[in-house]
Amino acid sequence: MENKIMEQYRMWVKNARYDTDVIDELNSIKNDEYKIEDAFYRDLAFGTGGLRGVIGAGTNRMNVYTVAKASQGLADYVIKHFAPDDRKIAVSYDSRIKSDLFAQTASGVFAANGIKVYIYSQLMPTPCLSFAVRKLSCAAGIMVTASHNPSMYNGYKAYGSDGCQITAEAADEILSEIQKLNIFEDVKAISFEDGLDKGLIEYISEDIYTAFVEEVKKQSLADDSIDKNVAIVYSPLNGTGLKPVLRTLKESGYTNITVVKEQEQPDGNFPTCPYPNPEIKEAMSLGVEYAQKHNADLLLATDPDCDRVGIAVKNSDGEYVLISGNEVGLLLLDYICSRRVALGTMPDEPVFVKTIVTIDMAERVAAKYGLRTINVLTGFKFIGEQIGFLEKQGKADSYVFGFEESYGYLSGSYVRDKDAVDAAFLICEMFAYYASQGLSLIDKLNELFDEFGYCLNTLHSYEFEGSKGFAKMQSIMEIFHNGLDSIGGKKVCDVLDYSKGLNGLPKSDVLKFLLEDNCSVVVRPSGTEPKLKTYISVSAETRSDAEALENRIVDEMKKYFA
Repeated sequence: MENKIMEQYRMWVKNARYDTDVIDELNSIKNDEYKIEDAFYRDLAFGTGGLRGVIGAGTNRMNVYTVAKASQGLADYVIKHFAPDDRKIAVSYDSRIKSDLFAQTASGVFAANGIKVYIYSQLMPTPCLSFAVRKLSCAAGIMVTASHNPSMYNGYKAYGSDGCQITAEAADEILSEIQKLNIFEDVKAISFEDGLDKGLIEYISEDIYTAFVEEVKKQSLADDSIDKNVAIVYSPLNGTGLKPVLRTLKESGYTNITVVKEQEQPDGNFPTCPYPNPEIKEAMSLGVEYAQKHNADLLLATDPDCDRVGIAVKNSDGEYVLISGNEVGLLLLDYICSRRVALGTMPDEPVFVKTIVTIDMAERVAAKYGLRTINVLTGFKFIGEQIGFLEKQGKADSYVFGFEESYGYLSGSYVRDKDAVDAAFLICEMFAYYASQGLSLIDKLNELFDEFGYCLNTLHSYEFEGSKGFAKMQSIMEIFHNGLDSIGGKKVCDVLDYSKGLNGLPKSDVLKFLLEDNCSVVVRPSGTEPKLKTYISVSAETRSDAEALENRIVDEMKKYFA
């Protein structure tokens, strides 16, 4: 084993004095070279997504020391860029293991640096953090969460003063500050309790939370004629969504709601749902059972930090089927636009924002209503950034809707991140609106496919754990950068290499292969997980034709990830 890794390990054994879990793990791995290497071969990466990693001891883990070091780097950045009176940071956290501890640890570091901290008194969703940053005129914000990752993970999203996750430029500068620090010697800290006593840490008032809920309710586009007695089953997947989602729905007239009991209360172990991601079937299965039992009209599930929502509805045979993120996005886009036109509230220069891996058919739907589409890199922060650009031009009202294929949606500019409270509310309203016309969401989706042509989009992820996996990911991306002639029998017509900074977008290691017949394949490394992701889009006359072609493309792509 490299001497540097062992030096790091011995330094931690000598200096780690807080959190007995960290101390116990350091002692337990003393004779396991592989575990020591995996825990210390690198520092946990800090980027535009902040931190994310497995909870445990070491530089490549989420623990009180790596959280404190990152917080000191963020504090140094804020001190450098903001006047003393403007040095304020908002903090929120989800239900994950040690989320409250990490939030308090970060708050103690900020307070020790003379930065005023506003923290929610209880766990709150990611969109509530974005809202608080803007409402309280903070210089920055952090959300302690690992979003939809398994229970062994936790993380730390960092936000700028605009309520968006930080830009690549800010992330690089904060990382530079972090890298200057000795993790045990250079971090200032006071206890969370001392911060409260000295007035350096303050709980966010209930008024801020209420203001957030009111902003969500303002997104309504329906009149009182719709029947809101929709039978809804809802699961917060043991996360933060329970209170804000139920409050918003009930105050808006949706009261026929059954909550999935096993997934109701916050629990970072996610006992019935090891991978709490509403994008996957397994996470929705218990909710589907509840929907069947209660004969529900609609199933909703939000991820642990409540910025993503997945749904299921009955098909014509009475079976519950999941609707993909792309499909829900299409439905919401069409619903919002059609209602805005009907109500006369469509702005003069309407804008729709989507990521480059999100279904291309959305552009055709937007164009029907006269919306200009802006394509951005993967990550909702880039959608939020576009809202900010519009705001600076005095055109914030031009923003109509934005979504990404990974189940993230936002219909207003009150926050700058995806919001599952807003999305759950609008999905219920949209369902009730179409039901009043005798239409299901599947009926409406099929109408869109009839009008614009069938399009199938799928996501496939390939995991690469540890230092060897990281190296393999890099070698695989190199193969794709060298180019392909065809994929799945479809000729590659062009390649969009976003690592060179296309169309004014920041440089990002993303490749989009444009195939013949309006098909495409996007390949990119995840920014938050040890995964390579492929996004496949195929157009065909029928669903069965599209599925057959998609299968051929998947089979061919697999050989590169073996």
